[in-house]
Amino acid sequence: MKGRTFLKKVLILIFLRLPTLLAKAEVRYSIPEEMVRGTFVGNIAKDLGLDSQRLKTGRARLYSDGRTEYVELDTNKGILVIKERIDREQMCGSKTHCALNFQIVLENPMELYRVSFDIIDINDNDPMFEKQTVQLEITESSLPGAMFSLPSAVDRDVGVNSLKSYMLTPNDHFKLKMSKQPDESNSVSLLLETPLDREKQEEHALLLTAVDGGNPQRSGSVEIKITVLDANDNSPVFTQQLYKAEVTENSPVDTVLITVKANDADKDIYGRVKYFFSHVSNNAQNLFDINSDSGEISLIGKLDYESNEIYEMTVQAKDYGHVSSSKVIIEVIDVNDNTPVINVMSVSSQISEDSSPGTVIAMINVQDEDSRKNGKVNCFIDSNLPFKLKSSLNSFYSLETDAFLDREKTSQYNITVIATDEGEPSLSASLTITLEISDINDNAPKFEQQHYKTFLMENNSPGSSFFSVRATDEDFGMNSRISYFIQEARIQNISVSSLVSINSDQGMLYAVRSFDYEHLSHFQVSVTAKDGGSPALSTTVIIDVFVQDQNDNAPEILYPVLNKGFPMAEFIPRTADVGYLVTKIIAVDKDYGQNAWLSYKLLKSTEQILFEVGLHNGELKTLRHVTEKDFTKQRLTILVEDNGQPPLSATVSVNVAITDNFALALSEFNDHTQQKDEDGELTFYLVVSLVIVSLLFIIFIIIIISLTLHKWRRSKLFSECSDRTLPVIPYYPPRYAEVGATGTLCHVYNYEVCLTTDSGNNEFKNVKPLVVDTDPAANQTETKSRNIRSDLAGEDDIIQVCLKFLLLSIFFSLSLSLSLSLISYILS
Repeated sequence: MKGRTFLKKVLILIFLRLPTLLAKAEVRYSIPEEMVRGTFVGNIAKDLGLDSQRLKTGRARLYSDGRTEYVELDTNKGILVIKERIDREQMCGSKTHCALNFQIVLENPMELYRVSFDIIDINDNDPMFEKQTVQLEITESSLPGAMFSLPSAVDRDVGVNSLKSYMLTPNDHFKLKMSKQPDESNSVSLLLETPLDREKQEEHALLLTAVDGGNPQRSGSVEIKITVLDANDNSPVFTQQLYKAEVTENSPVDTVLITVKANDADKDIYGRVKYFFSHVSNNAQNLFDINSDSGEISLIGKLDYESNEIYEMTVQAKDYGHVSSSKVIIEVIDVNDNTPVINVMSVSSQISEDSSPGTVIAMINVQDEDSRKNGKVNCFIDSNLPFKLKSSLNSFYSLETDAFLDREKTSQYNITVIATDEGEPSLSASLTITLEISDINDNAPKFEQQHYKTFLMENNSPGSSFFSVRATDEDFGMNSRISYFIQEARIQNISVSSLVSINSDQGMLYAVRSFDYEHLSHFQVSVTAKDGGSPALSTTVIIDVFVQDQNDNAPEILYPVLNKGFPMAEFIPRTADVGYLVTKIIAVDKDYGQNAWLSYKLLKSTEQILFEVGLHNGELKTLRHVTEKDFTKQRLTILVEDNGQPPLSATVSVNVAITDNFALALSEFNDHTQQKDEDGELTFYLVVSLVIVSLLFIIFIIIIISLTLHKWRRSKLFSECSDRTLPVIPYYPPRYAEVGATGTLCHVYNYEVCLTTDSGNNEFKNVKPLVVDTDPAANQTETKSRNIRSDLAGEDDIIQVCLKFLLLSIFFSLSLSLSLSLISYILS
């Protein structure tokens, strides 16, 4: 019941203080120690005025500076519960006020709330003595009123639960005496009330009990064994009841801290004093040592102000019968030996470049275990960066943007946070946060030029590339991926897409068709570059395409004109002077520029030195006077050539009649035209003759091949005859050329031919009746002679075939020569 009443008091205290805490954006709870896991602490969502759903969306979590997490946040219910058992004595030691500080971190947007837990002590520790038994030696000469120091008990609890009083079992000689020390602590001593008599009782056993003020009370006891000694009636007396010393935490080992001194009025052996520690806390046993003879207390270990700021010890001075004690307090002075620690509570590794100023990037906590100005830390970052550090709570900072960002100028920032304390010398720590700036599509593609010009040679191959454009986009990823398009337009009522096309990825322009300068010499193409962002941005550029002229048109003769395929006649009198203008050759060229520059040359003339033609104007004039020896009919061939590379040309024939009688000259030129028609008929007859001769040659070849095949089939037929009643005559065909690599046959093939009764004798040569002879030698001789005759017949056949092929070759060569001669004549 008492425990429940205490818990109710704690909860009432929390609710009374809640409005004040909320107003400061800080919540403070008071919880007793040793609460079981899962115990409800408080509704943090309600106390902070937050919606419980905000704890989920903000991924709320407790930040505890890397210490043990004693309290757990239940984001589903918005409450705080005990996660680990809290031992106040283990956490705070002898400190009266013990508190835990946590921070609740929310994201999207980042928010920070501070939560403090005051740990209330409960009476869970018994008063403890350092030893179970205390030995005292008291001389029998000790007078009533003599005091003997007793060990003090230690209670780890604080406040009302700490040590309150001591009790001693009833005794006729001793009673307890308690006194206040300068540090407000209680010391207990044993007061002698009646003299001792060693002869009556040499030893006394007492029980000293220490009681705390908790409810229920706890106690601890120690047994005091007293040995009565012979007379030594003076006890050592310390010069001070309390000794204090200060030492810096970085002091070296063997440093003498303080010297205690006790005086004994006795002499000789009873006046010799020894010093020793009677009570030393557990954490100081390995740090300090006392010289038993001199009383010097020296340092034997490494001090740490952050672990313990003060050490208390009880020093006893003992002679051969009496013991007195004094208290020693050693305070540790802090030095700047701890570097600040930067803890990142929450950080964003990437933000968008369109983030507004004030966007929180990270929340950090800075700690320094030193005290006073050694533990005071200042944080800063490079002032040239578009960021700032903003202090939200004590030792907590938020890193925020201080200006608008531009990924195209800087795509990544390395933000170094420097924490420096105010100690002497100052210590500092740094932490680098890498922040990537994500891209947005805020840059349109840019072409290398605002306007392009390109030249394309006419008569190009369809599908060939002739120009390329390139645009760049300062954005990143898909926002910088550029596609190229041609804007639809019409050129001379023709769609531009039927003239050119573009590679959408590379910006290469291709000619869809072959261009003709004479029909289209210039047109414009509008190319749009569009990026892959959303929404997409685009830029358009105009390309002037100039089609360059190529010398692809030969000059055309406009004058003189042809009459039925023949040029008209020009007449000059025989009395014409030098430079007489006979006629003017007029020609044009559809090409442009130097490809259309024409020059005129006299190619052929009946009289080489009678006429000349102007190189550039085409005027046909006389070079000299006409003489009687000059022919009446003059035929001139004039070459008209352009200035292209390679040059193209055309020829024109001009008939000039030198006569004073124009009618007679005109009739002569008409007769010449008729003669030309007869020459044309003759040419036709020659061509027909050539075709007939070729056909006859082909027919002759076919007949030769047919006869040869017929003869081969007959010989094959005779060899297949199976009638053995007729005489068998061996037949040896000639050696024929082999269609192989060597060109001749290396074997002689023998055939047996079966003849019928009506076979003609003219089909075989050197055939004799077969005489059956039983004589082997005669048969062998006959066989050899037949083989010889067959070989001779085969050789004759080979000679005949060779002669035939020789005649054919000669006939073909003559025919070919005749044909070529006729063709040459016709062409001339």
